[in-house]
Amino acid sequence: MTGLLAHREEKVDGGPAGHAPSRVVLVRPHHFTPNPATAADNAFQTRLAEHPVAIAARAHDEVTGLARALEGAGVGVSVFDDRTAATPDSVFPNNWFSTHPDGSVALFPMYAHNRRGERRTDIIESLKRDFVVRRVIDYSSAEYDERFLEGTGAMVLDHTARVAYACRSRRLSPELLADFCGDHGYDPVLFDASDRAGTPIYHTNVLMSVGTRLALVGSSLIRDPAQREVVLGRLRDCGKTVIELTEEQVCQFAGNCIELLGHRLVLAMSSTAASSLSREQVEVISRHCQVLPVAIPTIESAGGSVRCMIAGNHLRPRTPLTARG
Repeated sequence: MTGLLAHREEKVDGGPAGHAPSRVVLVRPHHFTPNPATAADNAFQTRLAEHPVAIAARAHDEVTGLARALEGAGVGVSVFDDRTAATPDSVFPNNWFSTHPDGSVALFPMYAHNRRGERRTDIIESLKRDFVVRRVIDYSSAEYDERFLEGTGAMVLDHTARVAYACRSRRLSPELLADFCGDHGYDPVLFDASDRAGTPIYHTNVLMSVGTRLALVGSSLIRDPAQREVVLGRLRDCGKTVIELTEEQVCQFAGNCIELLGHRLVLAMSSTAASSLSREQVEVISRHCQVLPVAIPTIESAGGSVRCMIAGNHLRPRTPLTARG
């Protein structure tokens, strides 16, 4: 593990009303490759022709670059290395655990068998050591019943309004979504979304991002007009400025971004995503936060982008982190 930055105490629970985390967890893979076990339902994946060693080296460097960019923006970063070859998607830790300002940690069931090994006790124990963890709720046994809920990939959480947005897919069981929402005090908003070929969107967080006062959403992929209006109406009723993304922008990962609190509020996204935004969209975003683009083209070949790489740490530190050598 490297680079746990100290932060001012008023940032302990994130941004206004505790939404944007000021600390994050990243996993840096040493044997990254797009996962063949997830390609069937992840239309965002692409094949890479280069030698696996070169691909893995670039992915390793891209995670390091993301960590440096976040630290430079004042966000605290904990990096855990994955030196195994058994978990090709380990760079996306937000799918298997989430943290919450009340001291809760949730562990989630994963659809692909080779992703289940991504759950790491050393990461959870590190959180327990440095932060106040009051309970760990483990939903992962649902895998034995073929029920799944892939964390803040399958759900996009509005922490201020206590709403969990979720699109149906094989990565999400509505029953488990209801359990999570009941345990953590969220109101579920469940809907259907698909690309123009009719393929369901595999994770909600490639479709939309919800911040403190800003939301980006590929609303046109919610094909049912009534469902679309429910989602957009709920976002606006919760006080969000809504930026509607085109399907092309969603395919460029513009929806796969996350609001973080560093020296100021930033919206972390890939360079690919940032370059897809219009001038008008950037102007709206800049009224709320600063776009922080990071180049991760190799990792995006696995079908996820910056949001997928970041597990937000909403937990309260046990002691001021500046006191830890």
